Amino acid sequence: MTTDELREKYLTFFEGKGCVRKPSDLLVPKDDPTVLFTPAGMNQFKREFMGLGDPSFARATTCQKCLRTGDIENVGKTAFHETFFEMLGNFSFGDYFKREAIHWAWEFLTDKRWLGIDPGRLTITVYLDDDEAFNIWNQEIKVPADRITRMGEDDNFWPAGAPSHGPNGVCGPCSEIFFHGNGPKEVEIWNLVFTQFNRVGPGQLEPLPKKNIDTGMGLERGAACLQGVSTVFETDIFLPIVAAVAEQLGVAYDRNLPDGVRIRRMADHSRALTFCIHENVRPSNEKQGYVIRRLLRRAVPDAYQMGRREPFLSHVVPVVAEAMAKPYPELRDSVPRVQSVVREEEDRFLKNLENGLSLLNDTFRRTKAAGSDTVDGKTAFDLHQTYGIPVEVTESLAVDHNLRIDRAGFRKAQDEHSQVSRGTTEAAAVFTSGPLDTLKREYHHGTEFLGYETTEADGRVIGILEQGKLADSATPNGESLIVLVLDRTPFYGESGGQVGDTGLIRGDRFVFHVHDTKKENDFTLHVGHVTEGMATVNDTVQTAVDAPRRDAIRRAHSATHVLHHALHIHLGKHAQQAGSKVEPDRLRFDFSNPEAVGRERLRAIEATVNERVLRGEPIRWTTMPIEKAKTLGAMALFGEKYPENVRVVTMGEFSRELCGGTHLDNVGQVGLFKIVGEESVSAGTRRVTALTGQAALDYIRQEEETLNEVASLLKVPPSLAPERVTSLLEEVRALKKQAAQRKTVDAPKVSADDLLAAAATVGEASVVTHALEGSTPDELRQLIDVLRRKSGTKLAVLLATVADGKVHLAAGLTPDLIAQGLHAGQWLKEVAPVVGGGGGGRPDLAQAGGKDPEHVPSALERALEFIKGKLSG
Repeated sequence: MTTDELREKYLTFFEGKGCVRKPSDLLVPKDDPTVLFTPAGMNQFKREFMGLGDPSFARATTCQKCLRTGDIENVGKTAFHETFFEMLGNFSFGDYFKREAIHWAWEFLTDKRWLGIDPGRLTITVYLDDDEAFNIWNQEIKVPADRITRMGEDDNFWPAGAPSHGPNGVCGPCSEIFFHGNGPKEVEIWNLVFTQFNRVGPGQLEPLPKKNIDTGMGLERGAACLQGVSTVFETDIFLPIVAAVAEQLGVAYDRNLPDGVRIRRMADHSRALTFCIHENVRPSNEKQGYVIRRLLRRAVPDAYQMGRREPFLSHVVPVVAEAMAKPYPELRDSVPRVQSVVREEEDRFLKNLENGLSLLNDTFRRTKAAGSDTVDGKTAFDLHQTYGIPVEVTESLAVDHNLRIDRAGFRKAQDEHSQVSRGTTEAAAVFTSGPLDTLKREYHHGTEFLGYETTEADGRVIGILEQGKLADSATPNGESLIVLVLDRTPFYGESGGQVGDTGLIRGDRFVFHVHDTKKENDFTLHVGHVTEGMATVNDTVQTAVDAPRRDAIRRAHSATHVLHHALHIHLGKHAQQAGSKVEPDRLRFDFSNPEAVGRERLRAIEATVNERVLRGEPIRWTTMPIEKAKTLGAMALFGEKYPENVRVVTMGEFSRELCGGTHLDNVGQVGLFKIVGEESVSAGTRRVTALTGQAALDYIRQEEETLNEVASLLKVPPSLAPERVTSLLEEVRALKKQAAQRKTVDAPKVSADDLLAAAATVGEASVVTHALEGSTPDELRQLIDVLRRKSGTKLAVLLATVADGKVHLAAGLTPDLIAQGLHAGQWLKEVAPVVGGGGGGRPDLAQAGGKDPEHVPSALERALEFIKGKLSG
């Protein structure tokens, strides 16, 4: 049975049991700050588990995309550890419980209509005191008692160890199903969690009024069992990815060799990277971005150790997309974008890695020179963190020098840093609740939105939030913001890139000014101030959106759809939307593109948008099932989760997108579209900033006035202003060249030897801080290189010069000082503010600028003071 067939069989089976098939949640959940990535199938249903969902929705089944990094060190080494994986689940929210869950699990696994696994290959575990589960397995399913094992709270309770060690909150016993033989010797393929208690203290478990079921079956694990293979990496869905990695490295895959571990790890990480970047998670130094950067920086050194010196992971991305195409066909559309991000990040990292290996050899030399046989753990971690050299690589290379690594010191440094890539450490934190959850119990449908048809409506106050707590009333209270929650509203809450509405809410006894509108937990939150009287829960109100502002927002939002269309015409289909910000007559649109768009293409894109505006084609919208919308070719924003029924906005016959925002009646109402900026956001992502309507007209008028003023100063007609400016610039360049030549002749010469002779001594290091006359930034950098070559080791240099009234700074360090934890960029960040500037750069070489030449002496004093502190510490 293929992995795709297993996934479909599972979902079909539980649909037959009355469970509603729900799509996978995003890998990065939008409304759950307790986790960085979705770690399990139950996370998207936490509201239902807390009794806050629609009471009619009581059963569900999903195949959830998950990502976990807790066991990342075991990936590739063991048979079943993965970072990205799929979890099959079926859930009950106060509906069916243990008996049904156990019977259905057994039926699906053993019945010949489904998986048909020999019952003799299956064993069961239950919680130590869970007689109910034991009796169902033994007396009803007829599993012999000697094939059922009772286990303690660390193994068969969720969260693990909860009765004794906490945390307080929802918890319950588990029952696990193990598969034996025929490939894997023993593997847990199914876990049934019976959430039936509320822990209020050590050993104090109170029964929940509604008991829930959360069961999960690892898709890849199940596929390995059914296909008779010993690891998930040999299943049909993983083999093409493993083969692609081996092909890129020019080797034959052998699972028993050390390189087999590396290839499996690279295959796993390639799959995780593809799915994360598809959802617009970009490599960075914090949160989700840090995690995927870490994955890439684990895969690349594996290939490096196998002799690969060029980027290769991007070539694996199309294979991942094809292997996963049946359940996730949208991956194919993202391949160029994902490849671009991976290639750029990998290329940058390979350059860092080369520098890091050079520093590593220097570390080995210094360690032996100091008479030690152990590389400092913090140094090993700094090499890992700054240059991406895994400790395993450092350890492996250290053996060649008869050295070892201080692993305890490494782990300590790693633990101190690791909080940046962690979500909550408490498993039950997903069940934390707030004031809106209380409202949700009574108003589970949330706020009804009326803003597509009107900007004015009647409503009723169903909640008031003041200082984060529910209140019965609110009065004028100065600067503190109040939130009114209504049962129905025309106010649009910020979402999908569109800013929230402003306006007024009036009751019989109060006036409320809405400064912003948000959306949370299906409620619309009107944020603002009571300016007159007292607002009270259950008050009847009249709402009025600021209509002119809403119209300006509609112009900008409709223009983003037309811009998206124009980008596809002039750049290609790869120019997928990666985010947007829509404000009154102003828009910011992010899209995938590997390079700057260029002036000519920007002009063509702008012209295409305005041509569409002139045609004035109608804008229509309708609500339909998401599958139908996809069939019609409606574009969706990757990294967003859409409901089963979606709003499809159509413009003429040229644009069809899933969108919940407010729009114009026809494209012609955009009025005028003007691009005012294009820039890079991150690797492979560009940003266009544009104006519409009145803002675009005002901008053009201002540009005209500026041009006329310049032409007047130049004493030429506006049409000749560019020619006259060009002529003046040529004159200025000639004069600057003459001045520079005079400076070179007149300026006193300072040699590298002179600077080294005058260097300050700090401990074993030499520090050069000096101001040079008549030098350029390039000359500063060249002089630093000469100084480092002449000195060889333990040299810190910071040079300054003044040119055209501006300060230029450059700093450099020798590799041994970098290995001690010094960083040239951080040094400059301390110094540059003294001259009214800023800057930074690499650990070995950095540059900065400033605008206060008179403060150069103070800056050099600060430079020496700072580096002394670092070297002394």
